[in-house]
Amino acid sequence: MKNVAQPIEWTEHGVKMLDQRRLPGEVIHCTYTDYRDVAAAIKDMVIRGAPAIGVAAAMGVALGVERSKARTAQELQQEFPLICQTLARTRPTAVDLFWAIERMTRRFEQLAGHSSLDALRRAMVDEARTVHAAKRATDESIGNFGAPLMPADGKVMTQCNAGALATAGIGTALGVIRVAVEQGHKLHVIVPETRPYLQGARLTAWELHEGGLPLTLITDNMVGHIMKAGGVGAVVVGADRIAANGDTANKIGTYQIAVLAREHNVPFYVAAPVSTFDLTIASGEQIPIEEREPGEVTHLRGVRIAPDVAVANPAFDVTPARLISAIICEHGVAKAPYHESLRRLAETAMTVAGNR
Repeated sequence: MKNVAQPIEWTEHGVKMLDQRRLPGEVIHCTYTDYRDVAAAIKDMVIRGAPAIGVAAAMGVALGVERSKARTAQELQQEFPLICQTLARTRPTAVDLFWAIERMTRRFEQLAGHSSLDALRRAMVDEARTVHAAKRATDESIGNFGAPLMPADGKVMTQCNAGALATAGIGTALGVIRVAVEQGHKLHVIVPETRPYLQGARLTAWELHEGGLPLTLITDNMVGHIMKAGGVGAVVVGADRIAANGDTANKIGTYQIAVLAREHNVPFYVAAPVSTFDLTIASGEQIPIEEREPGEVTHLRGVRIAPDVAVANPAFDVTPARLISAIICEHGVAKAPYHESLRRLAETAMTVAGNR
């Protein structure tokens, strides 16, 4: 497997991110030295993709603690909630953001009452690095569980970008494809462009091309035609939040692909870490859907392509569990009934974490 581009890195100078807004034309890295700038980078989509957003949030918390002007551990305890709140307000749909902040908060609270200021700073940086390493290991495991579900030879379709750029590892959906290819599957990836932000065209196509994997880029309104023409053996996508019943929020356009996959008897898989499960909500109806600014639809790279009219720009949609063939995570493969299988996998994840 060729090296895959990494979207985020902790350095001695600050949090270094690959500016995904500039791809594929330019490969630009930015280093952030203030947690508020990390929050802005998440909100402005310098970094995107649920797992990578989680890593960025963890590093943002660590950066806020490390660079705080607090003179005592007690002063830092007073400042810590603001750091977390600033990062939590960035993007509402991706549950990994809140998972990472909660994990960093638990670690801070474990140490805050009896640790020095320097010890707290070191511990938060270590925890953020641990979150990053764990996401990489998670991707590998998801790939290993998902690869056998891919066709031995043929086309697979994905949506948006669920590769290394979205996870800080090898990817979830693209990780499944990468591992399958490593194991000898002969796959050709169909990549819808993913309007309006073009993550498929700008990011997924770039990742696959850089990695030497064969692909065909299509516009979003070609999906039905391509499936009807035949040859698509599976669809595999990532997720931003998965409800207890298996309803899954992912990038806008995913739902219609799932409907078309069902019509054409194409299996539809979701690949996502357990941290994406939100078992506190019963169904996808409770998942908040981010509405982004109209200019993403009316303009392309700063050039107006539509008149000044009313615009809808939901960033995500929800695919009902009944359209999902299986959900692949780092601890196995869940199938319907999802309220049982997802809970079992979440319990396995908790047991594994408790034994570490």
